[in-house]
Amino acid sequence: MAIRYKRILLKLSGETLMGDKSYGIDPSKLVYYAQQIKEIVDIGAEVAIVIGGGNIFRGLQAADSGIERVQGDYMGMLATCINGIALQGALENQGIYTRLVTAIEMREIAEPYIRRRAIRHLEKGRVVIFSAGTGSPYFTTDSAAALRANEMNANVLLKGTRVDGIYTADPEKDPNATKYENISFNEVLSKNLNVMDMTAFTLCNENKLPIVVFDINTPGTLLKTVLGESIGTLVS
Repeated sequence: MAIRYKRILLKLSGETLMGDKSYGIDPSKLVYYAQQIKEIVDIGAEVAIVIGGGNIFRGLQAADSGIERVQGDYMGMLATCINGIALQGALENQGIYTRLVTAIEMREIAEPYIRRRAIRHLEKGRVVIFSAGTGSPYFTTDSAAALRANEMNANVLLKGTRVDGIYTADPEKDPNATKYENISFNEVLSKNLNVMDMTAFTLCNENKLPIVVFDINTPGTLLKTVLGESIGTLVS
């Protein structure tokens, strides 16, 4: 089975783990994502994952509760660690070897981030879960995903969302919105399309790292994307 993208960075939002809940983690969603990831591990893909923490705490909204932005961002980073531990457990239940790596040192829970060590884990077939974002406030997990994808020399950044690609407008609000199969980085900028935050997007653009936006909630789409089928929208 020919793989188009041998080494991938999969970006998952924390909200995807909520399922139908208003917050927290839906165990059935954890199992589902672990099964989807197992499909691509089984065909020989090297998989790194960055997961958000919005299902537990979102730093940008912390100001509404009187929490300083920097403190709120650190709380959000800790939320990504909770999600990382949960996903690690679900993957190991599928028989997958994993490593949880964190940008904020917490030795009893996860390895500190060391680039060469993380790359070696990927080469050995372990799924590497990057948590705690970049380790610095003011950066989103999108930025962390773009940074780690480039540092790991990934072939592609896969952004799993609840829509099946990039549209001319929000397809959940505008029934006339049409989907792009392929689009350039420059077109995304000129048309002001919302793909990732600008820091993350610029990092991918400058380093010529393609982004695929696809619907992670449809079974089999992750596998098809890694194999190179035209799923979602390719930004290159």
